[in-house]
Amino acid sequence: MQNGFLFENLIVYQRGLAFSVKMCKIASDFPIKFSRIRDQIIGAATSIPLNIAEGSGRKSAKERINFYNISRTSVFECVPLLEICRSLGLVDQDTFNDLRRETAELSKMINGFISSLPR
Repeated sequence: MQNGFLFENLIVYQRGLAFSVKMCKIASDFPIKFSRIRDQIIGAATSIPLNIAEGSGRKSAKERINFYNISRTSVFECVPLLEICRSLGLVDQDTFNDLRRETAELSKMINGFISSLPR
């Protein structure tokens, strides 16, 4: 069954959304003294599916690609944030490994998605 908006059917959007939710859940448990890191993680992670959605609503290919690139750079932003969280003991090594693997997969998926678009 199709969802109401075309982007909702994109696997790259669905994976980005799932990753975003996972990151938000993890960050919401951080102690108050790490609220700045929590806010950065939530902002970067939610930017991934938000920019895929926004890009899909743009008329020109150039505009769409720009938003998809922003989505990809938000994935990149999550990498050092995860490193910081691991170093501070906010996430354990297994969680870090899983999330780090997901960032690599998401980055590849977004790259492939961008490459598949007509110019």
